[in-house]
Amino acid sequence: MLRGHEGTVLCAAFSPDGSRIVTASEDKTARIWGTATAKEIAVLRGHENAVWSAAFSPDGSRIVTGSDDNTTRIWDAVTAKEIMVLPRLGNRVQSAAFSPDGRYIAMASLDGTARIWDAAEKEIAVLSVFDNVMQSVAFTPDGSCIVTALSDGTARIWDIATSREIAVLLGHSYHVQSAAFSADGSRIVTASWDKTARIWDVRFATMPTEDLITEVCRRPLRGLTKLTRDETGLAGYPDEMPEIDACAGVE
Repeated sequence: MLRGHEGTVLCAAFSPDGSRIVTASEDKTARIWGTATAKEIAVLRGHENAVWSAAFSPDGSRIVTGSDDNTTRIWDAVTAKEIMVLPRLGNRVQSAAFSPDGRYIAMASLDGTARIWDAAEKEIAVLSVFDNVMQSVAFTPDGSCIVTALSDGTARIWDIATSREIAVLLGHSYHVQSAAFSADGSRIVTASWDKTARIWDVRFATMPTEDLITEVCRRPLRGLTKLTRDETGLAGYPDEMPEIDACAGVE
């Protein structure tokens, strides 16, 4: 039991080696704890409002926090000293994370944007979805893409180099609160207010429609591939196309 916060604990994460835990709280602090001892090692003070997110860098030397004060802050995980404060966003920083190589920081905000900064305090990408809320952000294992969870019931995959949205994961019926990649980057897990968690195949999600249909039709699910008129439209077929068996004629 880790006791010491004076407000609701909103986030908890292990250090890469598992020896420490960082927690974020409504009491405006993040705290570092020893896993073996359950003792408080340090208190990170500086945020002006609730801290919603906290995570270690891949080497365990730094911590990133996101807060209701609309800032993202970087801390020395050994001295507990604040290293830098990134510029304020338009709303709460709901989630913040280091890239796998520690070079970049991604943050998701209630202002509908996800932003990526490098270690030189330079903003390199702004990813936005109109009239939406970004609930969480996570990197692929190779650091080339991020996945964001959104209040419109979708999760979205973005290419960092181009700032381009490359896939939208459709299926949840309510806000998606969290999304994360598997260790090998082949799958995404999402958690939603619709009372479900879902697992997605990243390769299928990012395939061109024609390739996806061909791949699905090679699987042992023949007879379950009829598309409705709405679905044929989403698949890129003309509006006048009736219901079809997408696998007809596919070898």
